[in-house]
Amino acid sequence: MNPISLRLLNQQLCCQQYATPEEVVDYMGAVQAQDYRMMRWAVAMRTRKPSLQAFKNAYDKGSIIRLHLMRGTWQLLTEQNYWAFLQLCAPKAAAATKGWMKSNKVVISDEELMKVREILSEAASSKAGGATNDDFAEALAANGMVMDSYRLSFHLRMLEFDGVLCSGELQPMKATYSLVEERLPHKEIVDRDEALARLAKLYFRSRQPATIEDFLWWSGLTMNDFRKAAEMLGDYIHTEKYQGREFYLTDDCRTRGVRKGKYLLVAPYDEYLISYKSRDLVLEPELRHHAHNNSGIFQPIILKDGEVCGNWTPHKAACNPRFFKGEHISALEEEHRIYKLYKQR
Repeated sequence: MNPISLRLLNQQLCCQQYATPEEVVDYMGAVQAQDYRMMRWAVAMRTRKPSLQAFKNAYDKGSIIRLHLMRGTWQLLTEQNYWAFLQLCAPKAAAATKGWMKSNKVVISDEELMKVREILSEAASSKAGGATNDDFAEALAANGMVMDSYRLSFHLRMLEFDGVLCSGELQPMKATYSLVEERLPHKEIVDRDEALARLAKLYFRSRQPATIEDFLWWSGLTMNDFRKAAEMLGDYIHTEKYQGREFYLTDDCRTRGVRKGKYLLVAPYDEYLISYKSRDLVLEPELRHHAHNNSGIFQPIILKDGEVCGNWTPHKAACNPRFFKGEHISALEEEHRIYKLYKQR
């Protein structure tokens, strides 16, 4: 087993199978969306013909939804998976967020929650395309509530966990929020076991090979949840050992198509790293500070044959590669051309 090649293939980072951003997000189950600008490239680079406009079209019509969910962080989901995964993951995410608030001495009363919920819901509904944080701050001030962005962020998360707010239309720099009942009017109630099996299947199909610990880290779920999911998936998943660790793979694992010498310009917070608790297969532990810090801040990275070898700058005319494993600047020209072309499509 070559785990790096398998991850490149099954994460759709080479020999891409899908034409549209919706197909990619649906295949992945969820895509990390911490960086509002670069989440677009994280999805687009997994399509056969990367296009910023195609991502915007899908996002604007609500085929792709952005919200806080797993681990209390930003995710992209498809409208088909929104209700199932919200019902599955939101309770744990909400509890974790409340615990974090308590440890940081952030106290929000039930009375404040209800009042702010009403104000923000009205503001989101009244703004065509969705309301920004600035719009929310203005609405709160008009109702006699002055609130900084830090406190507002907790209110927004709780409203996302409750299925009240989700993403609105895509703007260049600022996130927008819309009412879920207006953007996703057809609420789907999914049995928890069905949602659990769906999430586990999508995770292992698109991240394989992965360990139990990787799945638990990524999903925020429990060991009991994993055991139940594995039982429901049955023979669809199996284990193989590599370097003393047990990895799970699916029976439809992709195994062919990796081209040697391939470089990739990867977004910060990309699923290629953030999907796994242990990242040493593709990133040497002594070099991990180049890719992320201990506070969970992830950098744009360069891959060569699936291994992290450098950093790059996404929002400049040149990608300004900085290698910590060799000098291969000329090899990036084609990848940077694809990235620049994506922004024009």
